[in-house]
Amino acid sequence: MGITGTGQEAVDRAQELRRFEESKIGVKGLVDSGLTSLPPLFVHPPETLSGLRPARPGPDPIPTVDLSGCGSGRRPSVVEELGFFQVVNHGVPAEVLDRTIAAVKAFHEQPAAAKARIYRREMDTGVAFFSNLDLFHSKAASWRDTLQIRLAPALADLEEIPEVCRDEVMEWNQQIQRLGGLLLGLLSEGLGLSPGKLQELTCSESRMMVGNYYPYCPQPDLTVGLTSHTDPGVITVLLQDQVGGLQVKHGDVWVDVTPIPGALVVNIGDILQIMSNDEYKSVDHRVLANPSREPRVSIAVFCNPSDRENQFGPFPELISSDKPAAFRQFTFSEYMTRFFTKELSGKSVMNYFRA
Repeated sequence: MGITGTGQEAVDRAQELRRFEESKIGVKGLVDSGLTSLPPLFVHPPETLSGLRPARPGPDPIPTVDLSGCGSGRRPSVVEELGFFQVVNHGVPAEVLDRTIAAVKAFHEQPAAAKARIYRREMDTGVAFFSNLDLFHSKAASWRDTLQIRLAPALADLEEIPEVCRDEVMEWNQQIQRLGGLLLGLLSEGLGLSPGKLQELTCSESRMMVGNYYPYCPQPDLTVGLTSHTDPGVITVLLQDQVGGLQVKHGDVWVDVTPIPGALVVNIGDILQIMSNDEYKSVDHRVLANPSREPRVSIAVFCNPSDRENQFGPFPELISSDKPAAFRQFTFSEYMTRFFTKELSGKSVMNYFRA
Protein backbone atom coordinates (compact mmCIF):
# COMPACT_ATOMS: atom_id res chain seq x y z
CA MET A 1 0.00 0.00 0.00
CA GLY A 2 1.42 3.40 -0.97
CA ILE A 3 1.74 6.40 1.32
CA THR A 4 -1.05 8.97 0.96
CA GLY A 5 -0.22 12.54 -0.05
CA THR A 6 -0.73 13.79 3.47
CA GLY A 7 1.27 10.89 4.87
CA GLN A 8 4.14 11.56 2.48
CA GLU A 9 4.14 15.24 3.42
CA ALA A 10 4.46 14.24 7.08
CA VAL A 11 7.36 11.93 6.27
CA ASP A 12 9.08 14.61 4.20
CA ARG A 13 8.62 17.20 6.97
CA ALA A 14 10.00 14.84 9.61
CA GLN A 15 13.06 14.18 7.46
CA GLU A 16 13.56 17.90 6.83
CA LEU A 17 13.31 18.63 10.54
CA ARG A 18 15.83 15.93 11.33
CA ARG A 19 18.29 17.19 8.71
CA PHE A 20 18.05 20.72 10.05
CA GLU A 21 18.47 19.59 13.65
CA GLU A 22 21.44 17.36 12.85
CA SER A 23 23.18 20.13 10.88
CA LYS A 24 23.50 22.12 14.15
CA ILE A 25 23.89 25.35 12.15
CA GLY A 26 20.68 27.04 13.24
CA VAL A 27 18.81 29.66 11.27
CA LYS A 28 21.88 31.89 11.01
CA GLY A 29 23.69 29.03 9.31
CA LEU A 30 20.94 28.91 6.70
CA VAL A 31 21.28 32.65 6.11
CA ASP A 32 25.06 32.36 5.85
CA SER A 33 24.63 29.64 3.20
CA GLY A 34 23.12 32.28 0.92
CA LEU A 35 19.55 31.00 0.67
CA THR A 36 17.04 33.41 -0.84
CA SER A 37 13.80 31.59 0.01
CA LEU A 38 12.51 29.83 3.10
CA PRO A 39 12.78 26.06 3.52
CA PRO A 40 9.22 24.65 3.72
CA LEU A 41 9.52 23.74 7.41
CA PHE A 42 9.64 27.48 8.26
CA VAL A 43 6.53 28.45 6.29
CA HIS A 44 3.62 29.08 8.66
CA PRO A 45 -0.03 28.22 7.96
CA PRO A 46 -2.43 30.84 6.55
CA GLU A 47 -4.17 31.36 9.90
CA THR A 48 -0.86 32.60 11.35
CA LEU A 49 0.26 34.60 8.32
CA SER A 50 -3.07 36.39 7.83
CA GLY A 51 -2.57 38.19 11.15
CA LEU A 52 0.97 39.41 10.46
CA ARG A 53 0.18 43.05 9.94
CA PRO A 54 2.28 46.01 11.02
CA ALA A 55 1.05 47.57 14.23
CA ARG A 56 -1.41 50.43 13.75
CA PRO A 57 0.06 53.88 14.27
CA GLY A 58 -1.19 55.74 17.30
CA PRO A 59 -0.43 56.39 20.97
CA ASP A 60 1.92 53.85 22.52
CA PRO A 61 -0.19 51.80 24.97
CA ILE A 62 2.86 50.20 26.61
CA PRO A 63 3.39 52.15 29.85
CA THR A 64 6.84 53.26 30.98
CA VAL A 65 7.55 53.06 34.72
CA ASP A 66 10.26 55.22 36.28
CA LEU A 67 11.95 53.28 39.07
CA SER A 68 14.13 56.15 40.29
CA GLY A 69 13.72 56.83 43.98
CA CYS A 70 12.38 53.35 44.83
CA GLY A 71 14.93 53.05 47.60
CA SER A 72 13.90 56.34 49.19
CA GLY A 73 10.34 55.34 49.93
CA ARG A 74 8.73 56.57 46.70
CA ARG A 75 7.14 53.43 45.25
CA PRO A 76 5.78 53.74 41.70
CA SER A 77 2.65 51.78 40.85
CA VAL A 78 3.16 49.08 38.24
CA VAL A 79 -0.46 47.93 38.24
CA GLU A 80 -1.73 48.05 34.67
CA GLU A 81 -4.05 45.94 32.57
CA LEU A 82 -1.82 45.27 29.59
CA GLY A 83 0.59 42.88 31.31
CA PHE A 84 3.61 44.57 29.69
CA PHE A 85 5.53 47.66 30.75
CA GLN A 86 8.96 49.17 30.24
CA VAL A 87 11.13 50.32 33.13
CA VAL A 88 13.64 53.16 33.11
CA ASN A 89 16.05 54.38 35.79
CA HIS A 90 16.24 50.77 36.93
CA GLY A 91 19.79 50.97 38.21
CA VAL A 92 21.48 48.89 35.49
CA PRO A 93 24.26 51.00 33.92
CA ALA A 94 23.91 51.68 30.19
CA GLU A 95 27.32 50.16 29.52
CA VAL A 96 26.18 46.87 31.11
CA LEU A 97 23.14 46.80 28.81
CA ASP A 98 25.34 47.42 25.78
CA ARG A 99 27.94 44.84 26.80
CA THR A 100 25.30 42.17 27.37
CA ILE A 101 23.71 42.69 23.95
CA ALA A 102 27.12 42.75 22.27
CA ALA A 103 28.27 39.56 24.01
CA VAL A 104 25.17 37.54 23.07
CA LYS A 105 25.41 38.83 19.51
CA ALA A 106 29.09 37.84 19.42
CA PHE A 107 28.20 34.29 20.49
CA HIS A 108 25.66 33.89 17.70
CA GLU A 109 28.01 35.35 15.10
CA GLN A 110 30.78 32.85 15.78
CA PRO A 111 31.51 30.23 13.11
CA ALA A 112 28.92 27.43 13.10
CA ALA A 113 31.51 24.88 14.27
CA ALA A 114 32.16 26.86 17.46
CA LYS A 115 28.46 26.87 18.37
CA ALA A 116 27.82 23.26 17.35
CA ARG A 117 29.72 22.02 20.41
CA ILE A 118 26.83 23.03 22.65
CA TYR A 119 23.97 22.44 20.19
CA ARG A 120 21.60 20.33 22.28
CA ARG A 121 18.12 20.27 23.79
CA GLU A 122 18.91 18.79 27.18
CA MET A 123 20.03 21.15 29.94
CA ASP A 124 22.19 18.81 32.04
CA THR A 125 25.10 21.26 31.97
CA GLY A 126 22.84 24.31 32.22
CA VAL A 127 23.82 25.57 28.75
CA ALA A 128 22.32 24.82 25.33
CA PHE A 129 22.31 26.34 21.87
CA PHE A 130 19.40 25.39 19.61
CA SER A 131 16.89 26.68 17.10
CA ASN A 132 13.25 26.70 18.22
CA LEU A 133 12.38 25.36 21.66
CA ASP A 134 9.25 23.71 20.20
CA LEU A 135 10.83 22.59 16.90
CA PHE A 136 9.31 19.09 17.06
CA HIS A 137 5.92 20.17 18.47
CA SER A 138 5.03 23.23 16.38
CA LYS A 139 3.15 23.46 13.10
CA ALA A 140 6.08 25.36 11.58
CA ALA A 141 9.53 26.47 12.72
CA SER A 142 10.29 30.12 13.48
CA TRP A 143 13.18 32.26 12.26
CA ARG A 144 15.46 32.51 15.30
CA ASP A 145 18.29 30.84 17.21
CA THR A 146 18.64 30.65 20.98
CA LEU A 147 21.40 30.44 23.57
CA GLN A 148 19.87 29.21 26.84
CA ILE A 149 21.72 29.42 30.16
CA ARG A 150 20.55 28.44 33.64
CA LEU A 151 21.35 31.25 36.08
CA ALA A 152 19.76 30.06 39.33
CA PRO A 153 19.23 28.38 41.71
CA ALA A 154 22.25 26.41 40.44
CA LEU A 155 24.36 28.35 37.95
CA ALA A 156 25.33 26.47 34.80
CA ASP A 157 28.76 24.85 34.61
CA LEU A 158 31.08 27.83 34.13
CA GLU A 159 33.22 26.03 31.57
CA GLU A 160 30.10 25.35 29.50
CA ILE A 161 29.09 29.02 29.31
CA PRO A 162 30.73 30.24 26.09
CA GLU A 163 33.82 32.29 26.86
CA VAL A 164 32.76 35.00 24.40
CA CYS A 165 29.86 35.95 26.72
CA ARG A 166 30.72 34.33 30.07
CA ASP A 167 31.64 37.45 32.05
CA GLU A 168 28.67 39.39 30.69
CA VAL A 169 26.23 36.59 31.57
CA MET A 170 27.55 36.47 35.14
CA GLU A 171 27.18 40.23 35.49
CA TRP A 172 23.69 40.18 33.96
CA ASN A 173 22.59 37.54 36.45
CA GLN A 174 23.62 39.78 39.35
CA GLN A 175 21.74 42.74 37.90
CA ILE A 176 18.55 40.72 37.31
CA GLN A 177 18.70 39.19 40.77
CA ARG A 178 18.61 42.70 42.27
CA LEU A 179 16.06 44.12 39.84
CA GLY A 180 13.82 41.05 40.02
CA GLY A 181 13.52 41.44 43.78
CA LEU A 182 12.57 45.10 43.41
CA LEU A 183 9.94 44.36 40.74
CA LEU A 184 8.38 41.54 42.75
CA GLY A 185 8.10 43.86 45.74
CA LEU A 186 6.26 46.46 43.67
CA LEU A 187 3.98 43.85 42.13
CA SER A 188 3.17 42.42 45.58
CA GLU A 189 2.27 45.89 46.84
CA GLY A 190 0.11 46.41 43.76
CA LEU A 191 -2.02 43.48 44.91
CA GLY A 192 -2.37 44.95 48.41
CA LEU A 193 0.06 42.37 49.83
CA SER A 194 3.27 42.82 51.78
CA PRO A 195 6.32 43.70 49.62
CA GLY A 196 7.99 40.39 50.45
CA LYS A 197 5.03 38.12 49.66
CA LEU A 198 6.18 36.92 46.23
CA GLN A 199 9.79 36.53 47.32
CA GLU A 200 8.69 34.39 50.27
CA LEU A 201 7.40 31.95 47.65
CA THR A 202 10.88 31.86 45.96
CA CYS A 203 9.38 33.58 42.89
CA SER A 204 12.66 34.94 41.51
CA GLU A 205 15.06 32.32 42.83
CA SER A 206 14.93 30.20 39.67
CA ARG A 207 16.15 32.14 36.65
CA MET A 208 16.70 31.02 33.07
CA MET A 209 18.26 33.27 30.44
CA VAL A 210 17.58 32.98 26.72
CA GLY A 211 19.63 35.01 24.28
CA ASN A 212 17.61 35.08 21.07
CA TYR A 213 19.09 35.98 17.68
CA TYR A 214 16.78 36.91 14.81
CA PRO A 215 18.83 37.13 11.60
CA TYR A 216 17.68 38.70 8.35
CA CYS A 217 14.74 36.79 6.87
CA PRO A 218 14.46 36.70 3.05
CA GLN A 219 10.66 36.15 3.16
CA PRO A 220 9.38 37.70 6.41
CA ASP A 221 5.77 37.52 5.22
CA LEU A 222 5.89 33.70 5.29
CA THR A 223 7.17 33.08 8.83
CA VAL A 224 7.63 34.61 12.28
CA GLY A 225 10.52 35.17 14.64
CA LEU A 226 8.54 33.84 17.60
CA THR A 227 4.94 32.64 17.54
CA SER A 228 2.22 34.16 19.68
CA HIS A 229 2.42 32.83 23.24
CA THR A 230 2.32 33.75 26.91
CA ASP A 231 5.21 33.17 29.31
CA PRO A 232 4.64 30.41 31.87
CA GLY A 233 6.49 31.81 34.88
CA VAL A 234 6.15 34.72 37.32
CA ILE A 235 7.75 37.62 35.44
CA THR A 236 10.06 38.01 32.46
CA VAL A 237 12.67 40.77 32.21
CA LEU A 238 13.74 41.50 28.63
CA LEU A 239 16.67 43.45 27.26
CA GLN A 240 16.19 44.18 23.55
CA ASP A 241 18.28 46.05 21.03
CA GLN A 242 16.89 48.84 18.87
CA VAL A 243 15.87 46.75 15.83
CA GLY A 244 12.29 46.11 17.00
CA GLY A 245 9.81 43.40 16.11
CA LEU A 246 8.28 42.51 19.50
CA GLN A 247 4.50 42.90 19.55
CA VAL A 248 1.86 42.52 22.27
CA LYS A 249 -1.83 41.76 21.78
CA HIS A 250 -3.92 44.61 23.18
CA GLY A 251 -7.56 43.57 22.87
CA ASP A 252 -7.86 42.41 19.27
CA VAL A 253 -4.98 44.56 18.04
CA TRP A 254 -1.24 43.85 17.90
CA VAL A 255 0.88 46.77 19.11
CA ASP A 256 4.63 47.29 18.91
CA VAL A 257 6.79 47.28 22.03
CA THR A 258 8.92 50.11 20.69
CA PRO A 259 12.52 49.91 21.91
CA ILE A 260 13.42 52.74 24.30
CA PRO A 261 17.17 53.30 24.71
CA GLY A 262 18.20 52.20 28.20
CA ALA A 263 14.83 50.64 29.07
CA LEU A 264 14.02 47.06 30.01
CA VAL A 265 10.74 45.34 29.17
CA VAL A 266 8.86 43.49 31.93
CA ASN A 267 5.89 41.22 31.40
CA ILE A 268 3.60 39.25 33.66
CA GLY A 269 3.75 35.44 33.38
CA ASP A 270 0.98 32.90 33.71
CA ILE A 271 1.87 31.92 37.27
CA LEU A 272 1.57 35.52 38.48
CA GLN A 273 -1.80 35.93 36.75
CA ILE A 274 -2.94 32.78 38.56
CA MET A 275 -1.59 33.89 41.96
CA SER A 276 -3.18 37.32 41.49
CA ASN A 277 -6.55 35.66 40.74
CA ASP A 278 -6.67 37.42 37.36
CA GLU A 279 -5.78 40.87 38.75
CA TYR A 280 -2.61 40.84 36.63
CA LYS A 281 -2.74 39.61 33.05
CA SER A 282 -0.29 37.41 31.18
CA VAL A 283 -0.82 38.50 27.59
CA ASP A 284 -0.01 37.07 24.19
CA HIS A 285 3.10 38.40 22.53
CA ARG A 286 5.14 37.53 19.44
CA VAL A 287 8.14 38.60 17.40
CA LEU A 288 7.86 39.29 13.68
CA ALA A 289 10.45 37.82 11.34
CA ASN A 290 13.28 40.29 10.85
CA PRO A 291 13.24 42.05 7.43
CA SER A 292 16.34 44.10 8.32
CA ARG A 293 19.90 43.24 7.34
CA GLU A 294 20.78 44.13 10.94
CA PRO A 295 20.05 41.13 13.21
CA ARG A 296 17.74 41.56 16.18
CA VAL A 297 19.15 40.47 19.56
CA SER A 298 17.17 40.12 22.78
CA ILE A 299 17.96 38.62 26.19
CA ALA A 300 15.06 37.41 28.32
CA VAL A 301 15.37 36.20 31.90
CA PHE A 302 12.45 34.14 33.15
CA CYS A 303 11.93 34.45 36.90
CA ASN A 304 10.26 31.39 38.39
CA PRO A 305 9.75 29.70 41.77
CA SER A 306 12.70 27.57 42.83
CA ASP A 307 10.44 25.34 44.94
CA ARG A 308 8.84 23.38 42.12
CA GLU A 309 6.80 21.14 44.44
CA ASN A 310 5.16 23.96 46.36
CA GLN A 311 1.41 24.41 45.82
CA PHE A 312 0.45 27.43 43.72
CA GLY A 313 -2.91 29.04 43.14
CA PRO A 314 -4.68 32.34 43.88
CA PHE A 315 -3.57 34.08 47.08
CA PRO A 316 -6.22 33.54 49.80
CA GLU A 317 -6.19 37.31 50.44
CA LEU A 318 -7.48 37.85 46.89
CA ILE A 319 -10.39 35.39 47.10
CA SER A 320 -13.84 36.48 48.23
CA SER A 321 -17.49 35.64 47.69
CA ASP A 322 -17.54 38.37 45.06
CA LYS A 323 -14.39 37.03 43.42
CA PRO A 324 -13.96 33.29 43.98
CA ALA A 325 -10.76 31.46 43.06
CA ALA A 326 -10.39 31.40 39.27
CA PHE A 327 -7.77 28.63 39.34
CA ARG A 328 -7.17 25.37 41.16
CA GLN A 329 -4.06 24.52 43.16
CA PHE A 330 -1.11 22.83 41.41
CA THR A 331 2.64 22.44 41.66
CA PHE A 332 4.98 24.48 39.48
CA SER A 333 6.55 21.21 38.33
CA GLU A 334 3.14 20.04 37.08
CA TYR A 335 2.61 23.33 35.27
CA MET A 336 5.99 23.31 33.50
CA THR A 337 5.67 19.68 32.45
CA ARG A 338 2.44 20.53 30.66
CA PHE A 339 3.94 23.69 29.15
CA PHE A 340 6.93 21.94 27.58
CA THR A 341 4.86 19.20 25.95
CA LYS A 342 3.00 21.60 23.68
CA GLU A 343 3.88 24.11 21.02
CA LEU A 344 4.22 27.77 21.99
CA SER A 345 0.74 29.06 21.28
CA GLY A 346 -1.75 30.95 23.34
CA LYS A 347 -3.17 30.27 26.79
CA SER A 348 -4.17 26.62 26.51
CA VAL A 349 -1.94 25.62 29.45
CA MET A 350 -3.18 28.29 31.86
CA ASN A 351 -6.79 27.54 30.98
CA TYR A 352 -6.16 23.90 31.88
CA PHE A 353 -5.71 24.99 35.51
CA ARG A 354 -8.83 27.16 35.71
CA ALA A 355 -11.22 26.20 38.49
